[in-house]
Amino acid sequence: MSETFTIKIDKLVFGGDGLGRLPDGRAVFVSFVLPGETVQVKITDNKKRFARGFPIEILEESPDRILPRCIHFGECGGCQYQNLTYENQLKVKESILLDQFQRIGKIEDPPIKPIVPSPSPWNYRNYVQFHVGQKGELGYVHADGEHMLIIEECHLPQTQINELWPQIELGEESGVYRLGIRADSYEEIMLIMEGEDNKPPEYSEDIPVSAVYTPADARLTVLAGEDHLVFELLGRNLQVSARSFFQVNPPIAEKMVQHLLDNLHLNDQTRVLELYAGVGLFSAFIAPKVSSLTAVESSGSACHDFITNLDEFDNVTLYEAQAEEVITNLNLPMDVLVADPPRAGLDPSVHDALGKLLPQQIAYISCDPATLARDLKKIISKGYELVSVTPFDQFPQTGHVETVVFLERK
Repeated sequence: MSETFTIKIDKLVFGGDGLGRLPDGRAVFVSFVLPGETVQVKITDNKKRFARGFPIEILEESPDRILPRCIHFGECGGCQYQNLTYENQLKVKESILLDQFQRIGKIEDPPIKPIVPSPSPWNYRNYVQFHVGQKGELGYVHADGEHMLIIEECHLPQTQINELWPQIELGEESGVYRLGIRADSYEEIMLIMEGEDNKPPEYSEDIPVSAVYTPADARLTVLAGEDHLVFELLGRNLQVSARSFFQVNPPIAEKMVQHLLDNLHLNDQTRVLELYAGVGLFSAFIAPKVSSLTAVESSGSACHDFITNLDEFDNVTLYEAQAEEVITNLNLPMDVLVADPPRAGLDPSVHDALGKLLPQQIAYISCDPATLARDLKKIISKGYELVSVTPFDQFPQTGHVETVVFLERK
C-alpha cells in the first residue's frame, strides 16, 4: 500500500511539478500543486534519492490558485498550469529558466529577458495528437504516465480542430493506435493516422479533410486529399508534410523568426551553418540575407519540404544526415551557427566540432531548459560569451518553455 504524507510545497520546478520535502529529507515532486500549499500526498514512485507523489487533498490553498478551465485538469498529462492565471504562469517559467541556468549551467547572472507571451493562451495549437482506445475512443496520456485518459474536451487545439475531433469515429477494428490532427493557415485540415499494419485501414469519413496513414516501417499512404499542408509565416508560405515536424503555435513561431533576424549578424558575406533545420522555417528567412547557408536535417520528410520551401535560393546546401555526422567532417569556415536541436540537446561530438569551427556567433533555439543550460556551460567554456536569453511561451497552460539564446566568441 502506498504511503501518504503531509507536505509543504516550496516551489515549482521544470516540467510543472511542485517540490517539497519528505520527513527523511528527500525531495518529493508533486503534480498540480502550487508553492506555499500544504498538501496530503500519496507516494507513487519511491526512489533512493527522491520520490514522486500525487495530491490527495490540498489542506492549505495558495492565494494564487484559480479554477481550471478544463474538466480533465488534474488527471490529464497535457496541462500543468491551468490552476494559475496566465500572468503567473509566465512568472513561473521565467523563474524556472533562471533556476536551471544557475543550478545546471553554473551561470550566476544570466541575461534573461522578459518572456514573450503567446498572443492567445487558449486554442493556440495547430496540431494535436490523440491516443486511440480499444473501441476507437480518443484520449491523452494520463498524468500518471501509465494509461490513456479518454477525453471529452480540450482547450488547447485551434477551434477548427476542436470542432472536428469529436465527430471522428475510428471503430474497434481500425488498427490505428494514434491520430494526429493538423490545421494550416488556409483552414485546411489533415488527419494523420498511425498503425502497426503496413496495410492502411478503410477510410470513409464524410468530411472535407486530407487524410494519410503512416505505418512505422513503411511508406505513407494518402487516403484523401493532399500529403502536405501550407503554413504562412511573415508573408511566406511553407510546405509541411504529414511526417514533418512544425511549430504548433504559429504567432509565437513568427516572433521567434523575427527575433533571430533582429539579432543575427547577417550580411552578403556571412556564411551560416544551420543544424536541425527542419522544413526550413528559419532557413527560408536567413537565406536571402547571406552569402551561403549550409543546412543539416536528418528527417527525409522534412528534407523534402525544405527543398520545396527553399527552391528559389542558389546559395543553399542541404545535407540529409545527423548533425554530428556533418559537423565533424565540415571543413568550411562558418561565421554563424544556428541550432534548433530536439529535447536531448547537442550531441557530444557536436560540442567537439564547435571547438574547431568556432563560429563568431551562435543562436541556440531550445525546447528544454535543462539540456540548454547543460549545453551552454560547455559552449561558454570554449570561449563564448552569453549575450542574451529570451524565453517564448509557445505552450501556455503547460510546463514547457521555448528559449532563444545568442552567444558570441570572445
